[in-house]
Amino acid sequence: MANDKVLYATFDDDTILLNDAKSLVSKGVYIRDVFSPFPIHGIDPVIGIKQTRLAICAFIYGLIGLTLALAGMYYFMIVDWPMNIGGKPNDFFYQNIPAFVPITFEFTVLLAAHGMALTFFIRNWTLPGIKARNPYPYTTDDKFVMEIHPADSQMSEEEVKELLDQTGTIKVEAR
Repeated sequence: MANDKVLYATFDDDTILLNDAKSLVSKGVYIRDVFSPFPIHGIDPVIGIKQTRLAICAFIYGLIGLTLALAGMYYFMIVDWPMNIGGKPNDFFYQNIPAFVPITFEFTVLLAAHGMALTFFIRNWTLPGIKARNPYPYTTDDKFVMEIHPADSQMSEEEVKELLDQTGTIKVEAR
């Protein structure tokens, strides 16, 4: 039986959605996605979203920033154009490291932050010009929507609708 219907359950409150999601998942309903105007704390493990690896990317971007900052300052201040600024020694790199710490830190943070943001946009496909995948425009204002594919739960559409009617939904729509 090919059941390719999608159910969208709309909620007014994020707490009600979270509690109802726990209830539905415990009854065997698979929730494919949740759309909300702000992140809902605790929804990820309930609907089965794995923990992100964005922190690993941030660490890698930070290391790249650290390396580029130190290599750049070594080249600029020791090799290319050595200058005596404020009596700082410029003969050896290790003598200048205390003076390089603020710039190194700032460049590390700069690359980590920009790299994380770019990775997030590319990974979630939210770049400029890309059509939004949001099923309802009002989920960016004040509503919360659960996307459920009854075929994922091995249930009929009517069974899932009956379970949704027992929750705090304000509207259930099939598409």
